Amino acid sequence: MPNALITGASLGLGRALALELARRGWSLIIDARHAEPLASTAQALSDLTSVRAIPGDIGNAEHREQLVAAAASLGKLDLVINNASDLGGSPLPQLRDLDSTAYEQLLRTNLVAPQQLIRAVLPYLEPHAVIINVSSDAGVDHYETWGGYGSSKAALDHQTLTWAAEEPDFTWYSLDPGDMRTAMHQAAYPGEDISDRAEPETVAPVVVALIGSGLPSGRYRAADLAATLSEKTRS
Repeated sequence: MPNALITGASLGLGRALALELARRGWSLIIDARHAEPLASTAQALSDLTSVRAIPGDIGNAEHREQLVAAAASLGKLDLVINNASDLGGSPLPQLRDLDSTAYEQLLRTNLVAPQQLIRAVLPYLEPHAVIINVSSDAGVDHYETWGGYGSSKAALDHQTLTWAAEEPDFTWYSLDPGDMRTAMHQAAYPGEDISDRAEPETVAPVVVALIGSGLPSGRYRAADLAATLSEKTRS
């Protein structure tokens, strides 16, 4: 049974990915900041697979140690998905209004925590393990009020591909899942109707297909992956 660690797995894309993997026989370690929705997700997963749910803030070193201990207890990890993210406020502030405390918190969650978690679990990664860092189009394009969040994701993209250069035995994906109908996306657009965005459950199967695709390390957009994977299958 393959083993995966997924951060930010209580809601949205993280939850959808956990359920998709559980249906395919993966054993899971999941975390999230809020214990109640995490417990609800763990309950849904427990009917499908073995799951260990550990509530806590991924930006906290002691919490990361708990996740590493869980990985050690499994003996190996085949997959790590760094999905947990901090938005940087709601509504999103312009850079001129983004104070140092909020920006440092955002960077701690979106950039430092993935690097430190990966660094700690490296001894438990299976040869040819896959690591996915969830990015954003805001890491490439420039939108008003998205400077704090976007710059953290741009740095995460760079970090991911540097990992790929330094640790080529593993596969490293920086994934832009696209706009989705999630609580986090709603917080970015308070009071607006986001019902036209994709449901995370429609994106999760594409991400799972990427995991087993054999595609080289790199930055990928979920919107492009269906065609890319289809072409790879034909070839």
